[in-house]
Amino acid sequence: MRLRVEFTTEPFDLDEAPPHAVVAREVIQGAELDAVDVGPFGNTAEGGADEVLIAVDSLLRQALASGATRVSLQVNVIEEEVR
Repeated sequence: MRLRVEFTTEPFDLDEAPPHAVVAREVIQGAELDAVDVGPFGNTAEGGADEVLIAVDSLLRQALASGATRVSLQVNVIEEEVR
């Protein structure tokens, strides 16, 4: 099964990325995921179910420990390409 995760962390700071946002992006970029897209107002990544769930666990723990007061995320099952 493949999953797509979309997430944001708060509080926002438009002048510079807060520590919790930096940590969350580092977790996702360092995970064994593909199709990673990070941006100022939202982030997405796709991968196998185990890899996404491991990354989400680490993302939540580390972002909250780094000062996030809210983490909004959505996880969707996505269709796998027929080979």
